Amino acid sequence: MTEKRKLPLSLFLAFLKMGPFTFGGGYALIPAIEREVVEKKRWLRGEEIADIFAVSGTVPGAVAVNSAAFIGYRIAGVPGAIAALLGICLPTFALMIVLSIFYVQLRDNPKIEAAFTAIRATVAALIAFAAIKVARSSIADFASGALAAAAALLLFTGLHPLWIVALGAAAGIALVQLRALAGKSTEIKEKEPVFDYMI
Repeated sequence: MTEKRKLPLSLFLAFLKMGPFTFGGGYALIPAIEREVVEKKRWLRGEEIADIFAVSGTVPGAVAVNSAAFIGYRIAGVPGAIAALLGICLPTFALMIVLSIFYVQLRDNPKIEAAFTAIRATVAALIAFAAIKVARSSIADFASGALAAAAALLLFTGLHPLWIVALGAAAGIALVQLRALAGKSTEIKEKEPVFDYMI
C-alpha cells in the first residue's frame, strides 16, 4: 500500500480515536486535534491548524466535524475528508444512541445529574483551554490582538456572531489596505507554534 493510499486510513484512525471525546460541541476537542495533527503526526503546522479552526467556526455545523473535513481534505483530498468525517462521526453516533437509551431511564437519578453537572464544568474548562491555544498561534501582532479584543467585546453587545466574523474580515482587509497605502509590508508574520504550555 502506497503512502498516498495509507493517508485516508491514517486519518480515519486518528479521528476515530478522538471521536468519542467530542463533548462540548467540538470546541473541547480542539486541543486533542491539534496535538494529534500537529505534534504527533506532523501533518500540518500550528498556524495552518489555527486557520482551519477559525474557518470551521465560521461555517454552519459542529466545529469538530468541520475541522475534520477541512483537515482531511487538506492532507489527502476528498478521500481524506470522507475518512476523517467517518472517523469523527461514527463513535459519536454510536455513543449518543447508547447514552440516549440510558439517559431516558436514569435521568432522574441524583448521581447521574451530579455527573452531568461535573461534565459541563469540565467542558467549560476545555473550551477555555482551546481558546487560549488558538489565540497563541492566531494573535501575531498588536493589530490582530486589538481585533481579537474588539471581537470579544462585541460578543457582549448581543451582536450576532456572523456579523462579528464579517466585521473581523472587513477590518483585516482594511488593515492590509492601510499598510499598503502607508508603504509598509502587507505580509502577515505568523508566530511559530508554541507547545510548551500544558496546564
